[in-house]
Amino acid sequence: MSDIELIDSHCHLIFENFERDLEDVVLRLRSKGVKKLVHACCELSEIPKLKKIAYEFDEIYYSVGLHPLEAEQWESSFKSILRKSAQEDKRVVAIGELGLDFFKSTNKTQQIDALIPQMELAYELELPVIIHCRDAANEMIKICNNLSKRGKCPKGVLHCWTGTQKEMKQFLDLGFYISFSGIVTFPKAYEIHECAKIVPNDKYLIETDSPFLAPVPHRGKRNEPAFVENVANFMADLRSTELFTIAKESSKNAEDLFKFDLLSRPGSC
Repeated sequence: MSDIELIDSHCHLIFENFERDLEDVVLRLRSKGVKKLVHACCELSEIPKLKKIAYEFDEIYYSVGLHPLEAEQWESSFKSILRKSAQEDKRVVAIGELGLDFFKSTNKTQQIDALIPQMELAYELELPVIIHCRDAANEMIKICNNLSKRGKCPKGVLHCWTGTQKEMKQFLDLGFYISFSGIVTFPKAYEIHECAKIVPNDKYLIETDSPFLAPVPHRGKRNEPAFVENVANFMADLRSTELFTIAKESSKNAEDLFKFDLLSRPGSC
């Protein structure tokens, strides 16, 4: 067993390629010291599955929300469905994965129409948001700034960071955390390396985004939460510190953001 404690702040384990060996995956993450993980939700249809595995494995907490690439599904009734899902289960620690993705889709209006109600819900429930933002930083910052001016911007994290140092500073100024995935271990990810070097000690998380984006030395393989140790090791090298320090800082930050063991939440039964 590992003598460090890690938190994988973003992963997906209900996808088809985990069905046959999920118990083995959990054993491996335990062997690497992964004490908690946040399973991100992409569609409302996933919620029953997420709830089920969260109660099968103590390490698993989850979010509820609609991914921007599924924005065409959004209906006005979804906000109340998400509210109920969040309020009835204390293992729901965030709203998301929400956000904007102008790299894979151009339905900007639909994405914003799905994003705003989820951001409002997170603020109402005092839950953080898990933000997916790809080729859309300017628009996302604009939306968050507008919410902030009204005093209604939720806390949250920019997951799988791929932005610039300037963009990172703007999100940090809004109070958001920045999460680094296996991409930070890629040799040519120069801008992300620079972001990882300068992000404040109390404002970064680490993640795998399993089953995607496996870190070096596992590139090309299915990613899994145990590999968050590789992300932590690389972050330690970039920041000229020790694995223990990265594990301690990133875990404390994840605990501060997600408040995993809060037994009752605003508006809950």
